[in-house]
Amino acid sequence: MHHEMSFADRMSTVEFDVGDRPHITVDTEVCRSCTTKACVPACPAKLFVPTDDGGILFNYEQCFECGTCYQLCNSAGAITWTYPDGGHGVVFRKG
Repeated sequence: MHHEMSFADRMSTVEFDVGDRPHITVDTEVCRSCTTKACVPACPAKLFVPTDDGGILFNYEQCFECGTCYQLCNSAGAITWTYPDGGHGVVFRKG
């Protein structure tokens, strides 16, 4: 019998080995001129938070490294995406 895992159960199988260097950086100055803020609803981990001054607060620690934000961002240079340093980042475990 196939049993669907809940999102919470699935997330419990994911570990993050957070590196000291952020692998994604967001230039909030560029974000201020953005009209769509497409990264906010697109991020599956909800890591992009609009600020009162029109910028974006980004927290890389729980990033899945899916690249959606980088693909959707329509403001050149707003998001700089690199792979985490070796041995760091998201670790998926079979649950």
